[in-house]
Amino acid sequence: MARQRKPVFLVVDTCVWLDLAKDYSQEPLLSALEDLVRMNFVSLVVPKIVVDELSRNKERVIEESGRSIAGTLRRAKEMLARYGDDGDKQVAIRQLTEIDQKSVNYRDAATKAVERIERLISGSAEIVSITPSMKLAAAERALQNKAPFHRQRNSMGDATLIEAYGEVQRRAVGHYAFVSHNIKDFSNVGVNEQQPHPDIAKFFPKSRSRYFTKLGNALNAYRPIEFQDIMVEHTLDFPPRRFIEITEAVSKLLDQVWYNRHQVWNEKLQGGEAVLIENHEERGRDPFGLRIHRSIWEGAERSARKMETKYGPGELGPWDDFDWGLINGKLSALRWVLGEDWDMLDT
Repeated sequence: MARQRKPVFLVVDTCVWLDLAKDYSQEPLLSALEDLVRMNFVSLVVPKIVVDELSRNKERVIEESGRSIAGTLRRAKEMLARYGDDGDKQVAIRQLTEIDQKSVNYRDAATKAVERIERLISGSAEIVSITPSMKLAAAERALQNKAPFHRQRNSMGDATLIEAYGEVQRRAVGHYAFVSHNIKDFSNVGVNEQQPHPDIAKFFPKSRSRYFTKLGNALNAYRPIEFQDIMVEHTLDFPPRRFIEITEAVSKLLDQVWYNRHQVWNEKLQGGEAVLIENHEERGRDPFGLRIHRSIWEGAERSARKMETKYGPGELGPWDDFDWGLINGKLSALRWVLGEDWDMLDT
């Protein structure tokens, strides 16, 4: 009979949660954590101070995730427009515009990541209250200049967090891990940043408690097979389309819709429903546009021939109503993504 593995309990610092939210490249790691928690391979223990800090800082992180890159790109485009080489700057500005377009997605992704983190904590984590004894122990650290107060700064929140972890890891059963990106306050800087500072080392007896500066390392240390399998699934990335790809698709769809409408007018002319008039003739009262000046029609015919040469047979129809519904739907959706109203099919 296989020996049952001990449960794994994670205490994750606020900075790790915030970094997961603002860094889109960490999305697979967040997904892996969600899956491991859902399958009971790991359990989250969250001190109440982390919940409060996350609530206070989430809006700032969401804004910064989009604003930081947007501001940098805006300044770069201004410098290119002012000082760039005339032959190259338009290409460079177009590429920067594409990146700027994606930065909006990063803000949206950060919002969704925060929602997922809050849902994970509220639905699956054990929330640990901060007790007077934890606060007292944190204050003692301040008086003795012990980590995280060794840097002569107000670190009461960090001290309370590590004392809360100290209480949690004293439980009798299981493995415990503390994860923080705050190496300056918690790590043994100058010796080994992957090890805890000597002032908090007592909370990490190797038999049951470990210190990590990366969440992925913690998950891999305790559940390597499951973690690696899940990461493979979640790193099959489907990045958003580039701005230029979307505009090129819109241009082709517009050409297809215009060409179809041109053929409809061709049929009306051949059937006598519409007529060509000379350029000097007045259209008169023509509410349905059935009197077409010859020069306008000849220009439209030249445009149609160019499209036939550009796209070749099969790309311009004829199509049935279902196919035309797809084309119009695609065009409407893509133009909406670019900021236009729904059902915008003007060509």
